[in-house]
Amino acid sequence: MTVHPIVAALRRHKAAVLLIVLQIALTLAIVANAIFIIGQRIERMDRPTGADENGLIWILQGWPAAPAGDDAATIEQLDALQRTDLATLRSLPDVQDVAASTSIPLLSGYTTGDITLNADQKGLSVHAAYYYCDQHLRPTLGLQLIAGRDFDASEIRHGRAHADSPVIIVSKPVADALFPNGDALGQTVYQDDGKPSSIVGIVERLQTPRRSESTWAFNSVLEPFRDDESWSGYVVRARPGRVQAAMREVRQALFAVNPMRLMPGPLGGIHAFTEMRARAYRSDRGMALLMSVICVILLSVTAAGIVGLTSFWVGQRTRQIGVRRALGARRIDIRRYFQIENLLIAGGGVVAGALFAFGLNEWLMTHYEMTRLPLRYVGIGVLAMLALGQAAVLVPARRASNVPPVVATRSV
Repeated sequence: MTVHPIVAALRRHKAAVLLIVLQIALTLAIVANAIFIIGQRIERMDRPTGADENGLIWILQGWPAAPAGDDAATIEQLDALQRTDLATLRSLPDVQDVAASTSIPLLSGYTTGDITLNADQKGLSVHAAYYYCDQHLRPTLGLQLIAGRDFDASEIRHGRAHADSPVIIVSKPVADALFPNGDALGQTVYQDDGKPSSIVGIVERLQTPRRSESTWAFNSVLEPFRDDESWSGYVVRARPGRVQAAMREVRQALFAVNPMRLMPGPLGGIHAFTEMRARAYRSDRGMALLMSVICVILLSVTAAGIVGLTSFWVGQRTRQIGVRRALGARRIDIRRYFQIENLLIAGGGVVAGALFAFGLNEWLMTHYEMTRLPLRYVGIGVLAMLALGQAAVLVPARRASNVPPVVATRSV
């Protein structure tokens, strides 16, 4: 079958053809970017934190009647409150371990800084998030220690001033960025105040408390420092299968030892880490669902447009189809005619749509910090639109192929 008669027929319906081409182009542009956004959100939600998340519990609470001030006596009283809580939690039957920490992966409320190789803070630097914690945090989180050791109890300082520590544990991305040769363990680095810190341990992975995408999402540093404030955070490791029981025990034990404490929501209180993960990625799930609904609607509208236009043309060309059948055209020839016609229309739409897709992506990159749209998403969109067009035209094309030759003998 030659394409020339098909092109000639399309020229007689320029307006309708142009509308379908534009509809296909806009659908491809939006769907390609939407699928890219969905893929990003799903990848982010599935991203491991580095911790053994099953069995983790996060506690954030405060003492409204705690003493205020920065003097040594006040700091010691605040630290005593923390030590009492930690000892109480560690004695519970369903608690395996507990650590004091200012934060936990996925939870906002953290400090960041730059780590360099020299005291003047010049040259190579790595931006990282700091976890101020005691010696129990690494085993409580279940982080994989790939080199070095944990902190000793004697290395844990406490107070309110976050002075850089003489020893630190870093995540592997930090170690690799500072020492590409793999010899980071035991090396001396410098943090924000210019004082030296020795790397005594390296963990495989630890996501920062930052939930959004960033180039330093796994640049984390553990600092052996227990923060003495009117608010404290604890990370609890429950025994296998005992998370809910441990959460009940924790609440009862903490209020029994000191009822003068606050746990206001949504961040304050006692939360299983699985609950926190679901909450942290709630907006990502919502965005993925919204984009999915938009894709379904756009694809459905485009398919309906193709079906409607082809059905309209079949109705207009019934006599012509009958003439072709009378002259010997087979049913498959009639179906193939409409399929090739649709393929030409869809081909023009996907070419324009590919250009629109990259243009839309550039706009999103400028205004919403989107990353560049990979070519494969546009390729998948092109194939999907071509397949959609062929599927949508199939029913009208089959109806056209069933037109009997006798129609050609009827008067107009």
